Amino acid sequence: MELSTWLVYISVISLLLFSPGPSALLCISDGVKFGYKKSIPTILGGALSALLLMTVSAIGLGAVLAASEMLFLVIKMLGAAYLIYLGWNSWREGAVKLPSTKTPQQDSSTLIYSPDKLFKKSFMVGISNPKDLLFFIALFPSFMNADEPQMPQYLILASTWFCLEYLLMSVYTGLGAKMAPVFANPAPMRWVNRTLGTVFVGLGGMLAVSALLTKKL
Repeated sequence: MELSTWLVYISVISLLLFSPGPSALLCISDGVKFGYKKSIPTILGGALSALLLMTVSAIGLGAVLAASEMLFLVIKMLGAAYLIYLGWNSWREGAVKLPSTKTPQQDSSTLIYSPDKLFKKSFMVGISNPKDLLFFIALFPSFMNADEPQMPQYLILASTWFCLEYLLMSVYTGLGAKMAPVFANPAPMRWVNRTLGTVFVGLGGMLAVSALLTKKL
């Protein structure tokens, strides 16, 4: 792969990744709640989900899903349902207290930190958007040379995406961590949870409507 092609690729995906989406919002939210270091599983979950989708695209399963209209519709609807589920859970969290090192005893309203749950939630948010699958199918060929071995080119594109996503999601998580003192009281924290919940429900609803309209067309 030529250096100029790689630099163009970096420019394109940097703009795409920097645009706030569900994964970025989740990173900000977890950064507010747990701080940067404890939110690393959230960053990793989103980055690894993208890596999996890239791999699926590379081995051709993405093309199979793209060719099967019904299967793609089902995956879209499942992704929409999961986003709505996450939104509902965020609303249910309501006003919670952020963990504090000054008070050793935690009451029932204090957030419970679980790296596994953070990772799984972030991974599912990333993997639940099947549009990314088609995106990788459409994007990669534009930067790959058919006359050269495919695997080395894929490894360059995939590893570059992974590193950039990790870096940019770290920025969003760090931003959330810096904002944590502002949300130390229950009322602002309620606003964070309900805003995040509303966004997830809205994204899930739009994904479902888009899938149904595409099916009709």
